[in-house]
Amino acid sequence: MTGAAILLTLVALLTGAMIALQAPINAELAGRLGHPLSAAFWSFLVGTVALAVVVLLFARGSTDFGALRSVPLYMLIGGGLLGAVYVLVSLILAPKIGVAALMALSIAGQLAAALLLDRFGLFDLVQRELSVGRVSGVLLVLVGALMVRML
Repeated sequence: MTGAAILLTLVALLTGAMIALQAPINAELAGRLGHPLSAAFWSFLVGTVALAVVVLLFARGSTDFGALRSVPLYMLIGGGLLGAVYVLVSLILAPKIGVAALMALSIAGQLAAALLLDRFGLFDLVQRELSVGRVSGVLLVLVGALMVRML
């Protein structure tokens, strides 16, 4: 593995750890604020402000705002809505099923959906056939996730 590949792998692992931290932090915030929706709101507000600062520092002038008129609605709102649902559900589930079970089941769900996205080449992705190895890998992750949840 090259140095760049190792670095990218470490960054992916670190961001995964950050996601695991996000759920209990937001769950605790929900407890203190009195409602999960309030915690999700503050999570996204802070994230939006942080991204606005990063855009101003690093991407100012490179965004084609005129292209917004031709972008399908699902592209404009889909990612944000899906992220909001994920954050809200994760902060509700983390205290109920535990962070490890939440993360394991979330990853299993992500992989199952990814297989379908790849298989049908949705969203302009390269189409990839299902194979015994790929399906078996996802099933193994699902079994592992269920073990984390139930054992």
